[in-house]
Amino acid sequence: MRGSRALSLATIAAVALGSAATLVSLQGGPGFGAVRLGAWTSWPQVGDSDIDPYARASLAVDGALPLGAREGAAFIATTDDEGAPLDARCDYHIFGQAPAARFWTLSAYDVDGRLRPNLADRHGLTSSALLRDSDGDFLIEAARDARPGNWLPLGEKSRFILILRAYQARTSAVGGAYEGMSVPSIARGECS
Repeated sequence: MRGSRALSLATIAAVALGSAATLVSLQGGPGFGAVRLGAWTSWPQVGDSDIDPYARASLAVDGALPLGAREGAAFIATTDDEGAPLDARCDYHIFGQAPAARFWTLSAYDVDGRLRPNLADRHGLTSSALLRDSDGDFLIEAARDARPGNWLPLGEKSRFILILRAYQARTSAVGGAYEGMSVPSIARGECS
């Protein structure tokens, strides 16, 4: 009797510990193998057929449909280049070069992964519609209030994330393929 009670308690403890570990692992992003480039993070294996089980579970919980490994790459920024969380009460200057890709988009989402409502009813920018300088560099102003040039509206909620999707990018599922890749810088401007 005493042995079966100990076995029951051990089983309950193992299930609770395993469930807690799984929940914690799902909070940090979709699985292992994250690649960081400045403020941007990508998970190259997420769109591959040999995705790890934690990434598969994270995608199932979120209902996300990632780009396939040969379709491109997605980069997520939750902070600026200095590591401060993105906050719509501040203006942001997103500038430089984007990853080498046939086409890319930059969108603002809330922290739950939904597009942010805004008065302009515009949720992102595309590489084909950006104003650029003669070197191909660009400046995007992400702010609540309208700006001339490349403006990304942020809406009213304070916390947000940025997602940069590079379609037919020159990457592979191997993290080393990301070395030397260009991503835009994110600099915080004035805050209200």
